[in-house]
Amino acid sequence: MTDALSWLAEPESIAYGGYSVVLARGLTPEDLVARIAEELPGRTARPLGELAAEDLVEDHELEFAGDVEDIALHHGRSGDLAFAVAYGYWQGELTIPPSVSRGGAEIYHLEFEEENGKPVPPFFSSYRDGREHCHFNLHLDPTWGPGDVRGEPAAAAALTAELAAAGLPDPERESGDLHRTCLEVLGRHFGLTLPRALVREAELPAVLLEVD
Repeated sequence: MTDALSWLAEPESIAYGGYSVVLARGLTPEDLVARIAEELPGRTARPLGELAAEDLVEDHELEFAGDVEDIALHHGRSGDLAFAVAYGYWQGELTIPPSVSRGGAEIYHLEFEEENGKPVPPFFSSYRDGREHCHFNLHLDPTWGPGDVRGEPAAAAALTAELAAAGLPDPERESGDLHRTCLEVLGRHFGLTLPRALVREAELPAVLLEVD
């Protein structure tokens, strides 16, 4: 399963501008999207039917840094995981709080603002049953908050041990290699997978979160 998430580290893996991906256990894709939409006041959810990712972006002008401020969520299922992939104006707008995991669900959020000029590292957060489980930045960079895994002590310790087994943290590693290796560890540790062909090529249900 080492490549289950690692393809996200490739340039423009989802679309120009980076990626925001939410994975969930214990929820249907529709429930996941509904809970995400609840956290975005001032927007109306409009179903778009089933579209391929390229058509979704082009038909609704969801290019990075465009004039449109809408967010689209492409959603589906891979094994026991529901997923939602964001397109459009998600940077700084799409928040995933612990409450999205209420009622016993598990939520995993992966986010990377690839074209942010600062540059911002990729981030990972997980939530379980309405509580934060663990989080860290995938460059393990202490200049962007804690440079280690934080969260519930047992969860943070277990993930830290698996990162250490992969040779991390390592200040000599290039950022892209850190990103890819951390994604490999997360895939193994949490049993996460997101097939590239399903996300990039399949026609999947989509919802447009339009600014009111």
